[in-house]
Amino acid sequence: MLIPGLQGRWEFHEATVHALSAGARVLTFSLDDVPQDRASRDDQLIDGYRGAIEQVLDGAQVERAAICGISYGGLPALRFAATRPDRTSSLVLASTPGPGFHLKARHAMYARWPRLFGPVFAIETPRRLAPEIRSAFADRAKRRRFRLNQLKTVLTAPVSFPAMAARARSIETSDSVSDAGRVSSPALILVGDQDLDAVVNPESTIALASHICGARLETLSRTGHLGSMTHAAAFAALVLPFIGKAHSNSHDSAA
Repeated sequence: MLIPGLQGRWEFHEATVHALSAGARVLTFSLDDVPQDRASRDDQLIDGYRGAIEQVLDGAQVERAAICGISYGGLPALRFAATRPDRTSSLVLASTPGPGFHLKARHAMYARWPRLFGPVFAIETPRRLAPEIRSAFADRAKRRRFRLNQLKTVLTAPVSFPAMAARARSIETSDSVSDAGRVSSPALILVGDQDLDAVVNPESTIALASHICGARLETLSRTGHLGSMTHAAAFAALVLPFIGKAHSNSHDSAA
């Protein structure tokens, strides 16, 4: 079960889904498709997405699954693993915000007035991610292809700035440390290089890993925040053996 990041659309992770599909059945959904009461508080969002994970599993008639959250998607994944251990065979978190993470002042302002500042955020994001993309793709043609694919996704699967803003605000209200302390399933935590992640400082994700008993920590080299997308095959090469072993061990324990 793959839960997408702050932009909310699974389509941005199509390469990741394809790579994981080589060794597992992959379920996913868009956060934007989860009904939200406009009056609901920001601190209820993560629980709402946690419930959506369960609904997708029910709809697919899957009792237990590896739960994988990318960036913001790691927070509902973490909440699900903490509250539904019976349905979580393993947990994978990639560049998920943890202890010490706070929105930068200008991003907090964007989140308060998303309709006004959403376009500003969209314009500045490519420049902020440029160093990571250059590191990920030494070949200029590959960089151009990646950027064109992202632009195509933006046009065919447009994001909602107000929904993104609500998700950003909900990070500040989440108690990821408490959730992490309740995780009992095997956990794999993935981060990028310290100097390439311009979105979530890897130290925040590493600090989160320290609260999950027995969590395994891995670094995707030459990546930052987008490693699951830019290095989808390397991401899958770490994730698939891990979730496969956890799945086998859970069956052996049940037997």
